[in-house]
Formats: sequence, structure tokens, C-alpha cells
Amino acid sequence: MTDQNTPQNSPQSETFSDRPLRFSIPGRSARGRAVRIEDSLADILSAHVYPPAVEALLTEAVTLTALLGSLLKDVGGELTMQANQGQGAVTLLVCDYRDGELRGYAQYDEAKVAELPPEPSLFGLFGQGYLAITFDRRTQNKDEPGGRYQGIVPLEGASLAEACEYYFAQSEQIPTLIRTARGVVDGRPVAGGFLIQHLAEGEEGRERLHVRLDHPEWEHLRALAETVKPEELGHPGLPLEELVWRLFHEEQEVRIEQGTMLRKGCRCDPDHIRSVIGRFPAEERRAMADDDGAIKVDCEFCSRQFPISLVSLEN
Repeated sequence: MTDQNTPQNSPQSETFSDRPLRFSIPGRSARGRAVRIEDSLADILSAHVYPPAVEALLTEAVTLTALLGSLLKDVGGELTMQANQGQGAVTLLVCDYRDGELRGYAQYDEAKVAELPPEPSLFGLFGQGYLAITFDRRTQNKDEPGGRYQGIVPLEGASLAEACEYYFAQSEQIPTLIRTARGVVDGRPVAGGFLIQHLAEGEEGRERLHVRLDHPEWEHLRALAETVKPEELGHPGLPLEELVWRLFHEEQEVRIEQGTMLRKGCRCDPDHIRSVIGRFPAEERRAMADDDGAIKVDCEFCSRQFPISLVSLEN
């Protein structure tokens, strides 16, 4: 196994929590990500008191966002994952990633959530919902495609992870396997995720994968990746490098690289909020204000309220 940064036996090469591990298997045309989140997850969940079923759903969503966000290569790139419902208990789920910053929240119908079984299905949570994933690639390399791309697919599968696999199969024609796990260690929530993809060989001038009828290299990797255990993903003391080694140690070459450190982040800047409200006509601002002459703006992500006085907008 090749570490692009430090020797494999070096202490600083070990990756435990709140930092994705990037890996690739050149001989099999594959790339992957592994992640375990603790502090960033606890900070996100602490902003609201969610019912157990909703907390479990948001935990999986944040884990998936960390995995997919770590696919972005360039500084300033953003990943947003949003799920909307038809007639289910969860009305909105949204998470995003930018430069290692994670945030997420869920809106739900309390009465419908109370009627859910202990482990509801994805359909039970959302009904006939849709999954939208947006990649905003802000590449500095003129030879690589940039720009904003969004794919929208039905919420298919038993879990959000399966829905994301379906997204990659339908929107990007990339064979993908994703696994997630969640648990509690010493009273704190812990979650882990694993992703591996078979890359499009057409990017190197060869036949694109989705026009082929068989994928022997992918089926081999998929069989190995499917052996990953939930307790491995959620074990805070297991280095992610060791996890990848357990799965693929027989491969000729596996390249690994640590990703950007993860943390809870929010963009609710009071000065920015004030500047946005200041663009409204004075009459509309007065209509938005309460009896004390303040416009109160709520941030769903961090559960904070920002009062902006009308007087401050006039200065």
C-alpha cells in the first residue's frame, strides 16, 4: 500500500475520526473514500433535539455528505445533498460540504414521526420523495471540467446510501458501492462511511464503462468491499488505513491520501444577513420587523436567531 504523504508506519499517517481517507486502486480503475465522524457529527446533532428516527436519518445523511464532499478536489468546491418528500414524515433533509465544513438539518411532521416504527424504511420516512445532489466544482485546472452540476433521482432503495448508489448509476453511469454505520461510543454518537467507485475508462480515451456488458474488475472489487463490517466503520480506535488494508491488501497497488479535516460549519454571518436585508425597500423592512423594531432571522442549520434592528439598517 502506498501513502502519498508519509510512510505507512509513521504515526501521522494514521487516520481515525473527522478526516476522510482517499484511496485509489489504479490497476482496477477504482477510487474510494473512507470516513468516520465524531466531533463534527456531535456538533451538528446538538443544534436540535431530533426524534430517534430523524436523528438516525440525519446521521446517515451527514456521513454521506462527508463521503461525497471528499470527492471534490479543489478549494471552494461545494456538495449539497437534499431530499424532499411526497406524503411522508420528513418534509426536508439538506446537508452540504465545503472545504471540510459540514452542516445539515431535517424538517419533519411530529405527528407522523410519532407513528413510525422503531426502524422505519426510507419510503416510510419520505413517501415518494426525490434526491438531489449538486456538485459545484470550482477547479483551477483549465484541463478539468468545472461548473455546477445537479442530478435529481427518485428516492430508491432501503436507505439513503442505496439512494446515492442509484444516483451515481443513473446520473453519472458510475458503478458505486456505499456503506454506512452508526452507533454510540462512551455516550457520544459515532458514524462511519465507505465508498468505492469504478471509474470511467473513457476519460483516458478508452471505451466508457457504461457501454460494456461486463465489469470483471468492478465485480471483484465490489465483492471485497461488501465484506466491510459496520463495527469496523464505527470503531473509533481502528485507523482507516488499516480498514482499507484489510479489504484490499492483495491488490498490487493501493494509493492512500488523507483528506481535509472535517468540522461543523455554518454560513450565517450577521454582517451578510444585514447586507441582504438592507437590499429590501424600507417599507418591506418595516413590515418584517416585530414590535421592538427588529427583524429576526433564523438559521435552521445551527438553530440560532439573528435579530437585526431597523435602526442599524438605516446607518
